[in-house]
Amino acid sequence: MNHSPILASARTLLFVPGNRPERFEKAMGSGADAVVLDLEDSVPLAEKGAARQAIAQALGGLAKHDVPLVVRINSVGAGLAGEEDLYWLASLKLLAGVMVPKVESAEMLDTVGRQLPSVPLLPLIESGAGYLALRSISSQRQVLRLAVGHIDFMADTGIMCSAGESELDSLRFEVAMVSRASRLAPAIDGVTVDIHNAELLRDDVHRSLRFGFGGKLCIHPKQIEGIHSAFAPTATQLNWARRVVAADAESGGAAVQLDGRMVDAPVVLQAKSFLARANAGQHRETV
Repeated sequence: MNHSPILASARTLLFVPGNRPERFEKAMGSGADAVVLDLEDSVPLAEKGAARQAIAQALGGLAKHDVPLVVRINSVGAGLAGEEDLYWLASLKLLAGVMVPKVESAEMLDTVGRQLPSVPLLPLIESGAGYLALRSISSQRQVLRLAVGHIDFMADTGIMCSAGESELDSLRFEVAMVSRASRLAPAIDGVTVDIHNAELLRDDVHRSLRFGFGGKLCIHPKQIEGIHSAFAPTATQLNWARRVVAADAESGGAAVQLDGRMVDAPVVLQAKSFLARANAGQHRETV
């Protein structure tokens, strides 16, 4: 099955360490829209070979869940691990995509693409250099969606965030605008590290929505339900959206008033985006 459309609209991408194969099945059954088998930060250097072997052995069995599988490789050009990942991945099937960390140029993605020419790529923007190269990165032909790695971004740039992370507004805005201008799928926001704070998680997702993001990385299965709930339009928004679409259809596409407000093409597009978000959630629940 071609999982690219599902990966393009995934609200949740759940990380699971590649050296913890006992967690793979739980991750696949967690309700996440996509699962990211990690070879990078969560796997110690000495265990990366074992992690590759564990993933390769598990892939066939995991495919039965019909959930898109992504592998986050190690950084390309920062040592041997990333290059070893690429040679190893070239022999594997069943992957929906590859997440590439610490991307700072389109050339880094070309290196990945030469080994994996038909695999969708999810570049992580995690540094000042990556931020400045966003336009060229987004134009690389295999890029499906951009993702923000804001924890690494803060470490690289020295930015220290207050509550709400307003210091990263320009990063999120730029990623969202470049995604739109390059006609990519909506961007993916970074993780919420406090897995026990449901209110913070909801606030983080609502911020992602305000910036036009369509998904979020997550690090624990307990975050998935909260993310999906926060991404879903409210009952009020859905009711409004249905009425707008109905009014537009009745008018034959001409501008019309609803509740004393003008309904024209941009308003209809917003209404349809609410309905699409609701339908995405229903689709994943029935797959």
